[in-house]
Amino acid sequence: MTMNILNVVAQFERELLIERTKAGITRARAQGKRLGRPPILDDARRAEIEAGLREGATISALARQFGTSRQTVQRIRDGRGKVRPSVEET
Repeated sequence: MTMNILNVVAQFERELLIERTKAGITRARAQGKRLGRPPILDDARRAEIEAGLREGATISALARQFGTSRQTVQRIRDGRGKVRPSVEET
């Protein structure tokens, strides 16, 4: 019986923790904070990579030049490497 009580209290604490975490994330998003890993390249450097691709530069050369991986350059080439728009305050 004692173990059952401890299990119920632990489950309740876990639910409270999850609820507080979700509330904090929602509040941060509402304030316009960007969550997650910061982008490795800013918009200007992304534009330079796109220009290099249009000029015929190789993916490997651009990756070396900008100190990033070939996969990052390929994502920019395919249009998937764009920065997500931030949430605007209302």
